[in-house]
Amino acid sequence: MRELIAVVPKSLVIVESPAKAKTIERYLGSDYVVEASVGHIRDLPAKATEVPAVYKGEPWANLGIDVDNDFKALYVVTERAKKQVTKLKKLLKNSDALYLATDEDREGEAIAWHLLEVLNPQVPVHRMVFHEIT
Repeated sequence: MRELIAVVPKSLVIVESPAKAKTIERYLGSDYVVEASVGHIRDLPAKATEVPAVYKGEPWANLGIDVDNDFKALYVVTERAKKQVTKLKKLLKNSDALYLATDEDREGEAIAWHLLEVLNPQVPVHRMVFHEIT
């Protein structure tokens, strides 16, 4: 007879660095999965090949900024971050909540915003702050 093993959803906590993830994971315990974004996950396209096909014909596409649409930025997931974003999406599928625990500074807020935009979570999202964790 096969034994059924229940998969209990855990909350996903995303921080900026792997070192910080290891430290925080020790404090939070087994109800949480702590993973790093490994810094920024999106940026303006660095070269024409990074511009999505749907925008290639636009006159502003090489700039990465739509000057005719309130200067809306065209952000793309960087090559460096693609593997990590895939991993974060997979972890999020098995999570019951998402905690964005990037730094409190402007850069950390930008990383959290990009994560929210890219991951498009269907679970409750919370902002978490850790002080004095390196």
